[in-house]
Amino acid sequence: MLRHCPIPRFSSVCHYKKKKMPKSSPKEKAPQTPPESLALELLDLKEVAREPSQKVLKIFRINIITQGLPFCRRRMKRKLDHGPEVRPFPSGKKPCPSPTGLVPYPSTPTTFGDLRAANGQGQQRRRITSIQPPTGLQEWLRTFQSWSGPEKLLALDELIDSCEPTQVKHMMQVIEPQFQRDFISLLPKELALYVLSFLEPKDLLQAAQTCRYWRILAEDNLLWREKCREEGIDEPLHIKRRKVVKPGFSHSPWKSAYIRQHRIDTNWRRGEIKSPKVLKGHDDHVITCLQFCGNRIVSGSDDNTLKVWSAVTGKCLRTLVGHTGGVWSSQMRDNIIISGSTDRTLKVWNAETGECIHTLYGHTSTVRCMHLHEKRVVSGSRDATLRVWDIDSGQCLHVLMGHVAAVRCVQYDGRRVVSGAYDFMVKVWDPETETCLHTLQGHTNRVYSLQFDGVHVVSGSLDTSIRVWDVETGNCIHTLTGHQSLTSGMELKDNILVSGNADSTVKIWDIKTGQCLQTLQGPHKHQSAVTCLQFNKNFVITSSDDGTVKLWDLRSGDFIRNLVSLESGGSGGVVWRIRASNVKLVCAVGSRNGTEETKLLVLDFDVELK
Repeated sequence: MLRHCPIPRFSSVCHYKKKKMPKSSPKEKAPQTPPESLALELLDLKEVAREPSQKVLKIFRINIITQGLPFCRRRMKRKLDHGPEVRPFPSGKKPCPSPTGLVPYPSTPTTFGDLRAANGQGQQRRRITSIQPPTGLQEWLRTFQSWSGPEKLLALDELIDSCEPTQVKHMMQVIEPQFQRDFISLLPKELALYVLSFLEPKDLLQAAQTCRYWRILAEDNLLWREKCREEGIDEPLHIKRRKVVKPGFSHSPWKSAYIRQHRIDTNWRRGEIKSPKVLKGHDDHVITCLQFCGNRIVSGSDDNTLKVWSAVTGKCLRTLVGHTGGVWSSQMRDNIIISGSTDRTLKVWNAETGECIHTLYGHTSTVRCMHLHEKRVVSGSRDATLRVWDIDSGQCLHVLMGHVAAVRCVQYDGRRVVSGAYDFMVKVWDPETETCLHTLQGHTNRVYSLQFDGVHVVSGSLDTSIRVWDVETGNCIHTLTGHQSLTSGMELKDNILVSGNADSTVKIWDIKTGQCLQTLQGPHKHQSAVTCLQFNKNFVITSSDDGTVKLWDLRSGDFIRNLVSLESGGSGGVVWRIRASNVKLVCAVGSRNGTEETKLLVLDFDVELK
């Protein structure tokens, strides 16, 4: 009967078959229930096989976790209202004709008394012996047995309606134990895990407290790997020092990773904000660009230098000196840093040693933007051109010409280059042939920001609009309106776009439909232009000229709290840039009038599992 159930969604069924289960103690050993007594549960499993997402949440989740009276009462009422649950017929087969349209339960056991006896409970129930059976009881029972199924149901309906509450309660006490047995322990392990896979993580944690066998199931590493992947957790947690695991229980790195991530998210939402590390080094100059990866932070400034910092200790590890003009763009990957300057050059640096590996000459004006992909970087300049460079050799491979004003933003996915410029145009390029594939026209002012996911191009302009384009056809799919000023920053992930604007608002969009999902505003909104933003599946982090960094809920758009509030905010203090990892937030702060010292702030939201 179970062979028609879909294969569990784990990567290897053999994983469960090969793994020996620890022996349960005699007290916790499941009763050896005959297969015939599992009729009701197996019928439910067939329903799960047909509609797992709905049936499991509706039946198993409640039954597994609560095992309580409400479930049994609903089930009893459903059987009284609609008759027994029917078995589904295999595809292509038709049921035998029946005048009532009902299919009876299996022939054995034939009555509820037989079912109780088969479960070993027939001798456990106390029967009423204090009074004599009423006259005609046996005759009434024989008459009841002679009726058809629908006639019996009708008689039971009438009987229940005529009963007093205490009598109905007595019936419930007799019937309920049949629906409170642990059927999970009677299933093959792979099928039990399949059922549990539909539970929410919090329910799995609760199920693990039920008994020894359930804990073994709820600790399964592959089960928790699926939960982690649903939450975007890509790596298991390997704990170097942890408590000794009790014999018979296996440690689940994926479960530990899930719990750790949950605690980290809680820390972001309402954990204590500890005093940040303060990294000083650019004097009173503006920090123009910021990179953060792993434990390394790189800041670029209009003081002509870049600085490499440790996110752990807060110490300045290297100062990269060589540019003769302000640094206005940068990229970082592994141990390679690339910078662009007003001195019209790009430089490739070794982050470990601070050595300048290459100086890339070719542009005739400020290198304003760049995008690194693997071994190639594309730079955009105020000379209206883009250049494609090989960072290993330092050679210029291609020059892309077509814009008639400064190139302000660029994106590169390894196959196509997308650029936005002050000529109001967005262009899509094939860098290998140096040809412009599409010129995306529609903006009526300078283009300041771009996002490109390989399918859609999203451009933000001084004309207050955001446009979504199809990269293959060059057609404008949507024009997103609602902002009142320059869209200075955007981020795109999985068709969700978050845009920050000089009008002090942040908006969340669905680029497939063009709909604005949320506007992050209200009494806690920014009081000045949004300077930078970043988001993940839970949060949006935004910074502003008002000297604050704010945390918002991505789904609801609700304000959560301020992560940073400069004392000089509102009187000149500015948060220029932010970069965040899963556990850290780096902010570049300062002022344009000397009210706030230029520095980096590093906030830590990490947790340690005991």
